[in-house]
Amino acid sequence: MNYYIGLSLSSGSTVDSGLAIIDEFGKLILVDKYYKMNDIIFFFENYSSLKQSKICVSMPWDRTMLEGKWRVLSKPYQLVATNPHMPNQDNWTQRYATRGSDFFRELNEKGIPVHRFELYLTRQSMHLNSCYKERSPADCKFLQQALKYEWGFEDLPNNMMPMSQLEAIVGAILAKEAAKNPDNIKKIAEFKGLDVIDVIKVLQRV
Repeated sequence: MNYYIGLSLSSGSTVDSGLAIIDEFGKLILVDKYYKMNDIIFFFENYSSLKQSKICVSMPWDRTMLEGKWRVLSKPYQLVATNPHMPNQDNWTQRYATRGSDFFRELNEKGIPVHRFELYLTRQSMHLNSCYKERSPADCKFLQQALKYEWGFEDLPNNMMPMSQLEAIVGAILAKEAAKNPDNIKKIAEFKGLDVIDVIKVLQRV
């Protein structure tokens, strides 16, 4: 049996990273969260069904930047690299963190399919985006209810789960779609040697 792993990777060890595994039938096998990259590597190196797994890893926003609220808001949204009045000091215009990129590229080179995905773009493509502030309690509750009642993950608890684990489930769904219906997958970019993928049309519910 094949397994599909989604990893919602955070930009640093101070924020939790979520991991989710689903099987061929869309049943949720495991959800967990990690903080250190070493713990994530330890999981993959000791996961017994790794060779039967397809993996999707999110690209976290790079939080390392100069101080100042306007820079925090400018980094994800504004094209500042071409403005001569905003020099790229401390590499603060780099939008995505490179955390774990070498390890995931090595996994891919060993024959274990690994893709990257842009979490918020994928949520929009799968109609899982909400009108609430990103990663707020309301956004978290919306995503959990949508996965439970619209996507068939009936084993999800009624109490609120960590957002990182819910985001990891989105990655696992994308990994399954990439394996089952490659014609519905498009490559939107390349990041550190791995393809960044997204769905072309709305998926069928699991």
